[in-house]
Amino acid sequence: MAELFRLNLYKRSQGRFARQVTFAVLAVIVALGAWRLNVWLEGRADADRQLGYVVPLGVLVLGWWIIFRLVQLPKFADFLISVEGEMNKVTWPKQGELIRASLVVMAVIFLLAALLYFYDLIWKGVFGWLLQ
Repeated sequence: MAELFRLNLYKRSQGRFARQVTFAVLAVIVALGAWRLNVWLEGRADADRQLGYVVPLGVLVLGWWIIFRLVQLPKFADFLISVEGEMNKVTWPKQGELIRASLVVMAVIFLLAALLYFYDLIWKGVFGWLLQ
């Protein structure tokens, strides 16, 4: 809990990209939640007009602060640092290899779908014949 009130950054220069992306994604989720809260509060007839703006704004600011501190927690920050380190070791496929592999995956999916369709037709015929 005390970690939420610290102002310093944990291992400032390490895992920077992973932390920024994690923060951005979580910040968008919190922003969408605050926006939906605003819409919900404005839709209520008994709600105060200013309450519809103040509460979502407070949720937004508090949520962003918690997320900022979350990505600075030593255990979570170390995890994100190691994730970024492992992602830097990955060898990504060339465009031609990626296209060929994607075509193989799509062909296998369509073949399996056709196979399951024919099995379904066969079992429908068998059970239809047995139940007559």
